[in-house]
Amino acid sequence: MSLFVRPRRVADPELTLVVFHHAGGSAAGYHPLTRWLPQAWDLLILDLPGRGKRVGERLPDTPADFYELLRGDVLDLTHRGPYALFGHSLGAIVAVEVAYALSGRDTPPLWAGVSGRVPPGRSVSVPGIAADTPDDRLLEALAALGGLPDGLGGVPEFQRRFLGLLRYDLRVLAAHRPDPTRGPLSVPLTVFAGTDDPLTPLPELGGWTAVTTAPVRQRLFRGGHFYFRGDGFRELGTAITAEIRALALTEGR
Repeated sequence: MSLFVRPRRVADPELTLVVFHHAGGSAAGYHPLTRWLPQAWDLLILDLPGRGKRVGERLPDTPADFYELLRGDVLDLTHRGPYALFGHSLGAIVAVEVAYALSGRDTPPLWAGVSGRVPPGRSVSVPGIAADTPDDRLLEALAALGGLPDGLGGVPEFQRRFLGLLRYDLRVLAAHRPDPTRGPLSVPLTVFAGTDDPLTPLPELGGWTAVTTAPVRQRLFRGGHFYFRGDGFRELGTAITAEIRALALTEGR
C-alpha cells in the first residue's frame, strides 16, 4: 500500500474506498473526501505515475503500459476485505480498468463510482483540451473547466511539470479503447456528473449501462467538470456513502 496516500488510518475498516484522480491531478486534491466518509471506512488515494508519492517514477512508455502498471498497483486490495472504487475523469477510466482486473479474483470490488467521464469508447471534444494544444490555450481551456492548481502561474518550473504530466495523461485518455473481447462487469455502478460539465453531456451518460450487468444509477450535481471542488466535497462524500450503502453493503455483496 506504499503507493497510496492514506489520509487517516483505520485499523479494521468496514470498507476501503480507493480513489483515482483526474488528468493532471494528484492524490492530494482528494484529501477533503476524508471528512465526509464514515469513520469506519478507510480511504486510499492512488497517485498516478510522475506525481506525489511517485514523483521520481518514470512515466510508462505507452497507454497499455500505463494501465498494466496500475493493475499491478492494486492487486493487494483483494486481501483488505470489502473495497470499492471511485475515479474522476481519467480516474473513471482507471477505475473501470481496475475493476476488470480485479473482478476475476475471489474478492471483486463491491461497487465502482465513475465521475466526470462518458462511457469507455466514447469521447467528447472540448476546444483546447488536447495533448497537442499550445501551452497558453491549454491553460486557458483548463481554467474554464476549473482545473488549474492554485499558484500555478507563479512558479515556471511547476507550470512546466504540470503541463508535461497533463499532456501525458491526455494522451493516455485519448488512446483508451475498451477491449472488445471482454464482457460487461458484474459490479454495481454509479455515474456522477456536473450538470454544466461540457465533458459529460447528460444524454451520453446512459451508455454506462453497457459496462455492467449490475444496477447502474446516476447522481447529478450543480456545477461543471470539477463540481466537487471546495464545499462540494461534502455533497460528493455524502453521495458516495449513500450509493455504496444502497448498491453494495445492504445487498450482502
